[in-house]
Formats: sequence, C-alpha cells, structure tokens
Amino acid sequence: MRLALLLAAAVILVRDPTGKWANDPLEPWFRSLENKNGLYCCARADGHPLDDGEWDIKDNHYRVFIEGEWTVVPDDAVISVPNKFGKAMVWLRADAHIASGEIQTISRILCFIPGSGV
Repeated sequence: MRLALLLAAAVILVRDPTGKWANDPLEPWFRSLENKNGLYCCARADGHPLDDGEWDIKDNHYRVFIEGEWTVVPDDAVISVPNKFGKAMVWLRADAHIASGEIQTISRILCFIPGSGV
C-alpha cells in the first residue's frame, strides 16, 4: 500500500500542475525529446537544468552532479539532437525499493542533453 502511494506521488510530481511552461515556445521541442531507447523524456517541467559545474565529461562519458555525488550518464540516456534550450538538462526517474522494511527511492537518469556549447 505504501509503495502504491509513493509511486502515485512520484507520478503527480513529474507534471506541470501550475501550467508555468504551458505557453513556452520550446515546450513542443521538450516533449519531442527521447533517449536512445525511444523513451520520451517528458516536458521541461520534468527536467532539471544544470549549471556548467554540475555536468562534465570524464573517460568519454557524460556525468552529472546529483544528490551530492557525480553520476555517470548511461549512454542510452544521452540525447544527441541540438540543444535549443542551451543549458544542459537531466531528467530523473525515481525507482522505489524496500530495504530493511523501509521504502527507499533511488534517482536514475532517464535522459540527459548536454549544453549547447559542446
């Protein structure tokens, strides 16, 4: 039951409930983005813009600084179309699992687009 509530809350949080981005001219472009597995990354409201110091390339792989640590971006999560937004952006998916009787969530990278300066 608790897991179902947690997952329902996660789904609600990944939308634009205030309509802040509804009239954004880039919103159709954001909604068209998909990773190399063909999964759509969703909307601008679902992504997290990154400052230059929050992403880089190491050993030929992108990585992002999330939740206090550097995380390597899976190759299939990288979006390779030109970045019309300009800033790098990452879309995360929260995976829930039970450990020691407690529900824990782990953020996984669903999509990543590097900044337009790359």
